[in-house]
Amino acid sequence: MNTFFSQSVWLVPCYPLLGMGLSALWMPSITRKTGPRPAGYVNMLLTFMALVHSCLAFIERWEQPALKPSLTWLQAADLTLSIDLDISSITIGALILIAGINLLAQLYAVAYLEMDWGWARFFATMSLFEAGMCALVLCNSLFFSYVVLEILTLGTYLLIGYWFNQSLVVTGARDAFLTKRVGDLFLLMGVVALLPLAGTWNFDGLAEWAATAELDPTLATLLCLALIAGPLGKCAQFPLHLWLDEAMESPVPATVVRNSLVVGTGAWVLIKLQPIFALSDFASTFMIAIGATTALGAAMVAIAQIDIKRSLSYSVSAYMGMVFMAVGSQQDQTTLVLLLTYGVAMAILVMAIGGVVLVNISQDLTQYGGLWSRRPITGICYLVGAASLVALPPFGGFWSLAQLTTNFWKTSPILAVILITVNALTSFSIMREFGLIFGGKPKQMTVRSPEGLWALVLPMVILAGFALHSPFILAKLNFLPDWHQLNLPLAAVLIISTMVGGGTAMYLYLNEKISKPIHVFSDPVREFFAKDLYTAELYKNTVIFAVALISKIIDWLDRYFVDGVINFLGLATLFGGQSLKYNNSGQSQSYALSIVAGILLFIAALSYPLLKHWQF
Repeated sequence: MNTFFSQSVWLVPCYPLLGMGLSALWMPSITRKTGPRPAGYVNMLLTFMALVHSCLAFIERWEQPALKPSLTWLQAADLTLSIDLDISSITIGALILIAGINLLAQLYAVAYLEMDWGWARFFATMSLFEAGMCALVLCNSLFFSYVVLEILTLGTYLLIGYWFNQSLVVTGARDAFLTKRVGDLFLLMGVVALLPLAGTWNFDGLAEWAATAELDPTLATLLCLALIAGPLGKCAQFPLHLWLDEAMESPVPATVVRNSLVVGTGAWVLIKLQPIFALSDFASTFMIAIGATTALGAAMVAIAQIDIKRSLSYSVSAYMGMVFMAVGSQQDQTTLVLLLTYGVAMAILVMAIGGVVLVNISQDLTQYGGLWSRRPITGICYLVGAASLVALPPFGGFWSLAQLTTNFWKTSPILAVILITVNALTSFSIMREFGLIFGGKPKQMTVRSPEGLWALVLPMVILAGFALHSPFILAKLNFLPDWHQLNLPLAAVLIISTMVGGGTAMYLYLNEKISKPIHVFSDPVREFFAKDLYTAELYKNTVIFAVALISKIIDWLDRYFVDGVINFLGLATLFGGQSLKYNNSGQSQSYALSIVAGILLFIAALSYPLLKHWQF
């Protein structure tokens, strides 16, 4: 059997890296004759090549054992760093998803950034994103996975700060970078601490070590919590979730990739580390608790937002919360299906919202309405994405959520109730946006709002077609659970929660007899959720206040104590120099006298402790 493409699949991350390098040729400072567009076309071509290579490799590796090549990268003393790869149908399938969504996002960017001169910089950074994600899914080493996660953090910073002449963009890029650095710092501690314990960073080697390891429970818990901290920030989980909201200032094509794929990279690493987490029951409980808290909180906060992008960003955090719950309960295959269906659905929703904002400029939901008659294709694609995101059969999202709910009901029914509640709240939030944007009569901002350019619409339609066929794809991949494996009454409750949440939103926001905006709760309650449970204020009055106070104390010590000591020594030196200059008479007797006086003072200083105890 031919295995050329699967054995050379390590080249897939190299395609976007090559595109990133070639983009420099079309920087405005290098060439202005052709304009920046060739940079985008070159990157799209290389991403398409990566997609084709991945598809051919997937065909070769389907139902075949995994290949796990290894290359020694560095060997010094007792330290050996190897580039370990995991080439299997699952990892190659992830490559297809990454390359496919990146290709469609780049096509989307052709229209979205039509008048922008920064194509070379934008497409180069998008290719860096793509190369990092492709390398991460192929990587079978914790150390190099950490390195790749750092590259993705850099890519996030560069893409959010793309329009760096805007203050909100600069703030969003800075906050996203610093917030992720908090989690990455603890992750680095865990990575470094793990090597002397396990003797390897290879994921397979770590699994073998964890199967027989006998660690102190406290040490195991601290190690696992450190390893969780990095992915916690990547997946925008509480309390490191605020960066995702500010990251929506980036261009929409970058948001498509980040909100559908990049946020799931943390969960991918957690799945690889599952054998380590088995050493600490508290670590798994912690993941489930964080996921449940974030899912419930973010789902409620999303409903209170009037900014289109903010509302969608909190839905992302809510869904990643459910992913965290799945990982914490060791449901790895269900988590992978959840990430697959979520990635496609969220990419559709972001593309639909981005096209609307691009034409109508405003992000205020209260200024929208009546777009169904003007943008039917966008509306249909939005509905397909919404149906694929929540538990609505036969769409892909239903199967993973139904399996997850069934498994939770067996072990912890309260988690199943939380998941059903989050599903209902997410359905309400998504359909609330649909009703405000597409329902009702056109408003002043939406009177003239035609469908966008073909490059904006085509990627949505392709992804919508993929979402509609997702049940068949999942069945072909043997990812669909059998009906007898599901708790059918519970699955029915899950479907009802979708219908109740979505149906309530449609009744409230598509009914012209009900005045808008709708005020069900009092102003303090609405403000509480609209301001993200006052999380930003909590940070301001705790972490930021403490850091500012410590900084002021250190500044005072540096200014008045450290500088005071240095200034005193400087003045003493200056005074001594000014005093000694009068001895420069040119006579050797004066120099000899100075030397003798200095020696006598030095001897006296050394002899003082002895003279103090001398008894006469």
